Amino acid sequence: MINRAMVSATPKAKATANRRARRDNWTGWLMASPWMIGFVLFTLGPIIISVVISFMDWNLLAKPKFVGLYNYKKMLFDDPQVWKSAWLTTYYSIVSVPLLLIFGFLLALMLNRKIRGLSFWRTVYYLPSIISGVAVSLLWEWVFSTDFGILNYLLRFIGISKINWLGSEHWVIPSLVMMSLWTVGSSMVINLAGLQNIPTSLYEAAKVDGASSFKQLLHITVPMMTPIIFLNLITGLIHSFQTFTNAYVMTGGGPNKASMFYMLYLYINAFGSFNMGYASALAWMLFVYILFLTLIVFVSGRYWVHYEGGDGKR
Repeated sequence: MINRAMVSATPKAKATANRRARRDNWTGWLMASPWMIGFVLFTLGPIIISVVISFMDWNLLAKPKFVGLYNYKKMLFDDPQVWKSAWLTTYYSIVSVPLLLIFGFLLALMLNRKIRGLSFWRTVYYLPSIISGVAVSLLWEWVFSTDFGILNYLLRFIGISKINWLGSEHWVIPSLVMMSLWTVGSSMVINLAGLQNIPTSLYEAAKVDGASSFKQLLHITVPMMTPIIFLNLITGLIHSFQTFTNAYVMTGGGPNKASMFYMLYLYINAFGSFNMGYASALAWMLFVYILFLTLIVFVSGRYWVHYEGGDGKR
């Protein structure tokens, strides 16, 4: 009798479990629906529309006209400023990203030690990373001021005459690179988390073998930190190619277009000339370029990124 009751109750129990599973699924989809709707309306939708617009000659003051690949042809062969801006942005990235990686790593090494007021110093170095871009640009515009800037004021103490940081074609990019180090705190925090996850047993074994602090850094810390360095490299590369606010607020692309970054040139075409079709084509070229460089970094990572318990290859 007991076995028959259990057998007869099994289908009913399965049906109840199925209803509960369906209810849980619908609850999950319902909870995720605000994000999904926002993603479709504000991310996926504009991406698809920008692809369509890139094949059109569309000034906001006129009716859209389908022109096929004309915008891409103009961008690649008839507009030298595109290549100048692309090279300028690439040059900025080549200089700024390695500096951010190096300084972020060194700061993390220093703050990973047991020093007094450690939490305070971590906060001090990270805080600039969360300040608004426009406010930071205005601050650094004052720092780089030729006549009243604090930087030229300090240089006078060591006998260096004032430099026209933002008004010189030769100094404007180095100035913006110097300013980019303001956000080194975000890289530092990620590096610090990676350093604290390195097993202390590795250092203890190295000390027993007589390894110096430098050899421990070279053969333990750096190899174990390569996944974190890889992450910072990818994010820093993508971020540097999207540089816009600093140049827009501080230089407007000058002097003589010496700081006309790619994103700034795209913005001028979109919201200065209202040429949305051409600006969309420029945006897709930037996407392809960043994707290409990111793939190169991913391929190279097979040879220098090492993962704990693996051979470093993905």
